[in-house]
Amino acid sequence: METLREEQWGIAHMIAFGPVPSRRLGKSLGINNIPPKICSYSCIYCQLGSGFPPRRERGAFYSPERVYDEVRVKIEQAKRRDAAIDFLTFVSDGEPTLDSNLGDEIELLKPLNIKIAVISNTSLLSDESVRNDLLKADWVSLKMDSTQESVWRKINRPHKSLRLVEILDGASEFARIYRGELVTETMLVEDVNDGVKNMEDLAVFLERLAPAKAYISIPIRPPALKNVRRPPETIINRAYQTLKSRVGQVECLVGYEGNEFAFTGNIEEDLLSITAVHPMREDAVEEYLRKANAGWSCVQNLLDRKELIKTRYENKTFYVRTLD
Repeated sequence: METLREEQWGIAHMIAFGPVPSRRLGKSLGINNIPPKICSYSCIYCQLGSGFPPRRERGAFYSPERVYDEVRVKIEQAKRRDAAIDFLTFVSDGEPTLDSNLGDEIELLKPLNIKIAVISNTSLLSDESVRNDLLKADWVSLKMDSTQESVWRKINRPHKSLRLVEILDGASEFARIYRGELVTETMLVEDVNDGVKNMEDLAVFLERLAPAKAYISIPIRPPALKNVRRPPETIINRAYQTLKSRVGQVECLVGYEGNEFAFTGNIEEDLLSITAVHPMREDAVEEYLRKANAGWSCVQNLLDRKELIKTRYENKTFYVRTLD
């Protein structure tokens, strides 16, 4: 297991962010426990862009104590502003289970008495230590874009050593022993994984997992590849009906999650920490600034310093933190 010096990643990395609106979890205080661009996949729809080599080996990036301290401070800031928090959510610039300290971090956070969620791409579920870490969370989401080898490689672009059959076996074992709330999420990309056979095969596998809910999502933020498109409504409905035939609860996440981003005290820090993992639409930024009683100059300063960039996707303007 690789151990990395914390200073190697820069003390400016902000681990806790939000609370932000979540279509699955209500008001979520995010935990970004992985340095930028550390992931086992390089998905074609990733909002962080592409060109980052996938990684498989787990490592120790930040101390569990630092993660706990930053989360605790954010909770206190949110409480002072009456901002609700429904979940503490491990959702990062990469794959959160690559953090070998994940289990210890969850244990430290439990006494804060807020439910803990982990959003994973499922790629490391063949590793027993990863499964054991995830068992400690209250809510776990497993990405399931395809159970077909060729489609999986095309859409998720995994690390070359990963094997889909091992991942699916690991996910099945985890679902068998997990006692929290397990959900799955499938990102549909037009002409990539939205075909009839792909969805039928996926439905059969999800039936085995028996998730509390199977989510279907579409790209709503700027993706890594410009030619990534959402499927038409008829195809989304077909996918929904296919999963519904095998899984009890299916929900489509096809709408905008809203602009209820909480202000926790430092405008620039909030904007950078949120947009590192959650690109904000321009109207959301404007609403945030109104809550913070601040002007657009705060955003312009970040743009001028090239810490924030502006981009367009589906006729909407988004602001995203620069990760370089």
